[in-house]
Amino acid sequence: MSSRVFNPYDIRKDFPILDRVVRGRKLIYLDNAATSQKPKQVVAAIAKYYLWHNANVHRGLHLLSQEASQMYEEAHEYVARFINARSWEEIVFTYNVTEAINLVAFTWGMANVGPGDEILVTVMEHHSNMLPWRKLAKIRGARVVYVDVADSGELTYEEFEKLINRKTRVIAVTLMSNVLGTITADLVRRVAKLAHEYGAIVVVDGAQYVPHMPTDVRELGVDFLGFSSHKMLGPMGIGVLWGKREILEELEPFKTGGDTIKEVTLEGVVWHDLPWRFEAGTPNVGGAVGLKAAVEYLMKLGMDSVREHEKELVRYTFKRFNEELRDAVEVYGPKDPEARGGVIAFNVKELNHHTVGTALDMFGIAVRTGMHCAHPLHRRLGLAGSVRASYYVYNVKEEIDELVASLKTIIALRDKLKTGEVDERICTGT
Repeated sequence: MSSRVFNPYDIRKDFPILDRVVRGRKLIYLDNAATSQKPKQVVAAIAKYYLWHNANVHRGLHLLSQEASQMYEEAHEYVARFINARSWEEIVFTYNVTEAINLVAFTWGMANVGPGDEILVTVMEHHSNMLPWRKLAKIRGARVVYVDVADSGELTYEEFEKLINRKTRVIAVTLMSNVLGTITADLVRRVAKLAHEYGAIVVVDGAQYVPHMPTDVRELGVDFLGFSSHKMLGPMGIGVLWGKREILEELEPFKTGGDTIKEVTLEGVVWHDLPWRFEAGTPNVGGAVGLKAAVEYLMKLGMDSVREHEKELVRYTFKRFNEELRDAVEVYGPKDPEARGGVIAFNVKELNHHTVGTALDMFGIAVRTGMHCAHPLHRRLGLAGSVRASYYVYNVKEEIDELVASLKTIIALRDKLKTGEVDERICTGT
């Protein structure tokens, strides 16, 4: 439940960076799919921990260590509540979602995937949910089978149904494409049921989904979910792996060392309880404190409100692009705002994506350009790259207006270059 009326103009007051002037213009930050900005509340929570409570956790009986341990464990509890996990013991802190998926691949995967087995991976995946499975398959003599994406930028249940078989051990799928914005949650629910009928597990990349919409891991029915703090208003350097307790309890640690054990002798080892056996060494306590503060911030806003705000921004973007840029810009992915998140990948016709991104930076607008760690998806769509604008809780319609106006200026300059009205050397700096 939200305890705060969702008003992006009020929310912006919590983010001092949005008052920065970049190249003579007020910053417009549209690179949230890469990382979000951090509110004052998160920064203050981290500073308070380091200034007043800093100590190693699970190590000492002195007061500071007890305080730090409690704060660290509370962070697990808040994250569990945020995604409706059955217990905070199902929450493993990692560096990021990349490490979370590697953890699954090289614990569950090494123990359960063997020669001749198959791993289904969608063409839509971020490299973080593709490359670990390819490496595992190479080590274990298994085979990666790719689930194609439709030209519309969507996955279909029929593709999974066609490819799954008794050799399938893992299905790796994103909950939301970091390029196309495609939301797959309804599909993933169906795929999870199908996978379990064949004895396979489902590992989902929630990096773009969890920060933007209500998430209920029990309702999704999947086996593992990874996501990152830095994409949901929290600090970099900490991420989350959620896994079903009954599966986690069967696994040995991915990394071993301090705090992963209950007892060590020269002859053997007894591994620690969940989740500590998977959190080797001194953890990122300050990061966990910051993540908890970010979760609290989002819970106060209400994730339903976060989702509705982004849908409205997507609707407005499509409206403005259709009004002003229809013939000059190509947008990729589903056209229905209900079917996609706040990610808009596009290209300006006849211009390289990096050229557009560099030009937008001259207007103080931060976007991402390239293949966005999804090379196979871009190649499947016949693209050498794209420009990506991505939204979050503090973005407003006026920023979209500025994006459209800046793109119109860039397009006008492109047209003048074509007719020779502008010397190309002015644009290239030569």
